Amino acid sequence: MNGKRVLVTGGAGFIGSNLANHLAADNDVVAVDDLYLGTPENLDDAVEFHDMSVLDDDLPTEDVDVVFHLAALSSYKMHEENPTKGARVNVEGFVNTVEQARNDGCDTVVYASTSSIYGSRTEPSPEDMPVEARTGYEASKLARERYAEYFHNHYDMQLAGLRFFSVYQGFGGAEEHKGEFANTIAQFADKIANGEAPELFGDGSQTRDFTHVDDIVRGIELAADHRLQGIYNLGTGESYSFNEMVEMINEVLGTDVEPEYIENPLEVYVHDTMADCTKIHEETGWEPEITFEEGVQRVCKPYLDD
Repeated sequence: MNGKRVLVTGGAGFIGSNLANHLAADNDVVAVDDLYLGTPENLDDAVEFHDMSVLDDDLPTEDVDVVFHLAALSSYKMHEENPTKGARVNVEGFVNTVEQARNDGCDTVVYASTSSIYGSRTEPSPEDMPVEARTGYEASKLARERYAEYFHNHYDMQLAGLRFFSVYQGFGGAEEHKGEFANTIAQFADKIANGEAPELFGDGSQTRDFTHVDDIVRGIELAADHRLQGIYNLGTGESYSFNEMVEMINEVLGTDVEPEYIENPLEVYVHDTMADCTKIHEETGWEPEITFEEGVQRVCKPYLDD
């Protein structure tokens, strides 16, 4: 993307700020965030920031070419603390943002869905497999996908819903402000670097398709460049267990901190995830560039530099 005016909702958050800062090198970027999990400190000076909610009726959508809608209560726990608020932010906030953008002439939207709706799978999950909502969070993201169909069919807009898989960067990046909601790699690396034992649910054999935020940002940008329509996975197509992750962190940091295994306190828990990213690769050429080994090294580097 070059020379465009774009709006990034959730723009001061983890993924949003990485995207906004990346795009600001060649574009006019406006970021909106209510600072629930974001902070303006994540943003470069080149990004125009507005402290406001996606539920507001005066969003800065004038002359915007592309909307990147990342604002959400972005986890099961966040959503269940207040399901009504979760639905308002995740569903009504999506509709409100897209409708205002549409009224101001924007017809291209890239938005965050979720890979959680695939449930627990050790095989790669394709976009066309049957999915269901087991949580309010998943229901809200599926509702986004259905409203995106509506905007496409009724108003001929192009809306790409991206199902992210376990996105990480580390506390040396923009994740620290998320605290307990940060990716497990970021949390575990911080604990191990400080000599604390990370807590692993069960026996630590659960797996995730860990995808570095830099690869996610490239995928989001390509989705806008190609004006994709429909649902697309963004992940690596590889999975690692939490035990393997802890072992890698210890190896990079030169530590030997043993994890503590605890009973899983969550009623709903996905044990295994893995993406099938054939679709977005075929349509845009996107593929992950950062291996998990390199990603862990990047997460750990700030602690080695201290």
